[in-house]
Amino acid sequence: MKKTQNGTEKFEEEGKLFFDHGEESTKGLNKRETWSSRIDFLLACVGFSVGFGNVWRFPYLCYKNGGGAFLIPYLICVVVAGVPLFFLEVTVGQFMGVSGFKAWNICPLLQGLGGTTTTIVFFLNCYYNVIICWALYYVFSSFTTELPWKTCGHEWNTEHCYDFNGANKTAVNVTAVSGNMTDTMIKSLTNSTANVTYSTVTRIDPVNEFWERKVLGLSSGIDDMGIVRWDLALCLLLAWVIVYVCICKGIRTSGKVMYVTATAPYFFMLALLIRNSILEGAVDGVIYYLKPDLAKLGDMEVWIDASTQIMWSYSIGNGALTALGSYNKFSHNSYRDVTIFAFINSGTSIFAGFLIFTILGHMAFLQDTTVDKVAASGPGLAFIAYPKAVSMMPGAPVWSALFFIMIIFLGIDSQFVQMEGFITSVVDQYAHILRRGYRKEIFIAVVCAISFLIGLSMIAEGGMYVFQIFDYYSGNRVILLVAFAECAAVAWIYGINRIYDNIEMMLGHRISRYMWLAWTVLTPMFCIVFFLISIVTYSELDYKRTTMTYQYPGWAVAIGWIMAMSSAVWIPALILHKFVKYGFSKETLRLMLVPYGLKAHQLRSKDKGEQTLADLDSRT
Repeated sequence: MKKTQNGTEKFEEEGKLFFDHGEESTKGLNKRETWSSRIDFLLACVGFSVGFGNVWRFPYLCYKNGGGAFLIPYLICVVVAGVPLFFLEVTVGQFMGVSGFKAWNICPLLQGLGGTTTTIVFFLNCYYNVIICWALYYVFSSFTTELPWKTCGHEWNTEHCYDFNGANKTAVNVTAVSGNMTDTMIKSLTNSTANVTYSTVTRIDPVNEFWERKVLGLSSGIDDMGIVRWDLALCLLLAWVIVYVCICKGIRTSGKVMYVTATAPYFFMLALLIRNSILEGAVDGVIYYLKPDLAKLGDMEVWIDASTQIMWSYSIGNGALTALGSYNKFSHNSYRDVTIFAFINSGTSIFAGFLIFTILGHMAFLQDTTVDKVAASGPGLAFIAYPKAVSMMPGAPVWSALFFIMIIFLGIDSQFVQMEGFITSVVDQYAHILRRGYRKEIFIAVVCAISFLIGLSMIAEGGMYVFQIFDYYSGNRVILLVAFAECAAVAWIYGINRIYDNIEMMLGHRISRYMWLAWTVLTPMFCIVFFLISIVTYSELDYKRTTMTYQYPGWAVAIGWIMAMSSAVWIPALILHKFVKYGFSKETLRLMLVPYGLKAHQLRSKDKGEQTLADLDSRT
């Protein structure tokens, strides 16, 4: 409801008063920032969405699912879901000028989307920085003449440690390679004769023992958490200090940091690719990466992998894109930026495949095996397969340090934006409290401290088991439901014609009709189909260790489901809250389908004077 009091304009929403931007400075509120230049937004999107998944997940999925043939379902998913959802979330933020709960005032019925995305991004913040912590540890470990994971004989190694590429290779012919190696048949050649004796033993590569025993200090299970590893705790503290320093002054500061963090990884990747390309076996790795197997296209798992990769690599459903868009000026051409971003994001994924598979091809050549035996995904690629491959190269410490610095740059800008997504959502909701003086900076420090404390549970001796729960349950399936609800909120309830008119008001021209088709039909259908498939194909979480597969106890799985439900519950909870507040009536339901809190420049001429929930506030 709009009122005039002492010559100032206010908007009353849900019982709270907030002032128009024009009145913020006179009312003691720090003015809400906008990007200082047009390119800041694009770099922030690139820095945020181009991250670990592009480097350590896409190349493996491409190889696993038919090589070059995987590009067909991948690019279809980009067009059907990735780009439309990316633009939708950015558009909502830019049009509303806020994020979180208030951004979804555009559809009061589904305003709980603000709480869902804020919860998801909070969980993501807590465990994402742990990966950066591990990368920092490997960088520091690379400052040596010989990489510590190259050979056995260290204090953390066991009697099962075996250097498959060391001096022993001349004495034995081994049928296993780096990765998960258990019960390997070792053929012992004796006295240079043809007599061969067989013994079944467990052999573990030193790179695996360095990862599990030195870095993680991995315990037997989640019920044996052990102690917090002080060296990792210091790395995690450093990671959070870096995040705080870069974001505490707002997006104008973090936006400038993105000029370095968003572009530097490409220079590192190019340098590493050039080095890898001249190694023996590199061409074989590229062939394994791109060789098409069209028969794979009939496998449903290929399409599931493509859809999951798109949702994560385009950073859909966690609210950060809405926050980034909210810092745009109302007339910013985000449509153009989203198109550019799509080419950069998908191009980076494909480019990263060449980087990874050239080194894996070399690794397979040295071990006299095939690429499929050394290919890996996720942390197994970044902290086992690639470190192993680098250790075989001349000047290994230098290339190791470059690789992990690249990993840090890829991750740190994603962490910046994820934190901004959470901070912005909360600050927008409580602007009257947090946008005064240095309260926002203090609040950011508190959030970083809490996230650091939660992260400590992931760097204890049983921390990897906790990390896997966060990664598996915090948003994997929920984001598909979130994306479906966003399409329903904007295209079906708010109205596809109305949002198209709003975009024309912002950009000054009409956009392609394809988005009309995508938002109303293609994208919501995509989301709900793959959400249902993910439910049908659900399997309990496990963790594949070097010598075994760990099965989680029931209570740990229950905690994971509580995490998942804690984000999803916001949507029905806020619907119920509105009915309780305004009464269980058809009028309340009708007004929950009408946007409220919109300002004059956000309304079409035919929208002016429409009744909203704010009118019910005046009666209470």
